[in-house]
Amino acid sequence: MAGHEHPKEHDLPSIDILTWSEVTHWATHGNPSPPFRIEKTEAQWRELLTDKQFRITRLKGTERAHSSELCQLFEPGRYECLCCGTELFDAANKYQSNTGWPSFTQPVSPGVVAYHPDASHGMHRIEVTCNVCDAHLGHVFPDGPEPSGLRFCINAVSLHRSPVRERGRLS
Repeated sequence: MAGHEHPKEHDLPSIDILTWSEVTHWATHGNPSPPFRIEKTEAQWRELLTDKQFRITRLKGTERAHSSELCQLFEPGRYECLCCGTELFDAANKYQSNTGWPSFTQPVSPGVVAYHPDASHGMHRIEVTCNVCDAHLGHVFPDGPEPSGLRFCINAVSLHRSPVRERGRLS
């Protein structure tokens, strides 16, 4: 954040566009406060989710690249956490990254996504989870398009697409 101090622990950013500097600060110094929390036992999550959904969202799995139609879907709508229904991403911030997973430049608000250092598989990355229920979503990288430069690379299995409501009806 050129000309700005790093965000203080659990503070929301003072600007509208999240930056890599803020992401890395939160990953190492604490995340923004979630809007609320949902906590369930492993057994409760297993009851609610399919085996694949559980493996990806609760055990930090990854779906096969190019395995979801969400990669090619660019219609208006919101993307919610599959596990708790929290709105995470807006289709307006979705773009074609050619990585094989749905990619976004920003979450809908700073407090809905949490950031965690991830050194698994011999790589240094930042894992993103739902800040409300801790579901594994994917990772964020500093190689996205302007203005944020961020690429939230998200497992489609972790998401539920919700159409936009216009004037009281679904579009």
